[in-house]
Amino acid sequence: MTADMLDPEKTAILFFDMLNGHVKKEDPKTIERYRPVVAAAAELMQGARAHSVMVAYAHANHRADNATSAHQIRDTNNRLEPIPVDQPPEFKPIVSGGTWESQVIDELGPRDEDYLIPKYRWSAFYQTYLDLALRSRNIDTLIVAGGSTDVGVASTAFAGRDMDYNLVFARDACSSPEKDNHDQFMERIFPRMGRVRSVAEIVAMLDAGANS
Repeated sequence: MTADMLDPEKTAILFFDMLNGHVKKEDPKTIERYRPVVAAAAELMQGARAHSVMVAYAHANHRADNATSAHQIRDTNNRLEPIPVDQPPEFKPIVSGGTWESQVIDELGPRDEDYLIPKYRWSAFYQTYLDLALRSRNIDTLIVAGGSTDVGVASTAFAGRDMDYNLVFARDACSSPEKDNHDQFMERIFPRMGRVRSVAEIVAMLDAGANS
């Protein structure tokens, strides 16, 4: 296979945190930001389904009592707002498992044959069965989509790269609240780790691989 092709039998797609609680929360800016991302992700899903590509969903699965969430002391919150040094850190799960918020959005609804990967940290690989599921099917290439680009997608990418997976980043099917962070990763970081492509290009790569 050349760099402009993907073998459907050795490729999987991972939708990262494409959940109601992240995508469909009552915030007009978030809804508008995700509108083209969801459309692109649905197009990517359709292209993957056409070639029976393995589909996985990494989804936050935190306990409501916060007992399995990360508790690091840090300078800012996730929106880069400074946390005063004399203020006790506040830790709360963004998405609790077993709720509507933790369900995959309807536009990307899982099928019985798909893989739901519950996670408790940013990386979809950390203490999950994702690696086992991929290796059991001889998958060596992972297409990554979802959000946030600079948080969970990036963390998963670094882990996947260190585990020797080929990575393909669906640029228009990823998103971050900070667009400059998204652009920085897609333009200056991810190209050193894998291939950054549009959804249309990825679908064409799958078509080419299937017909080779």
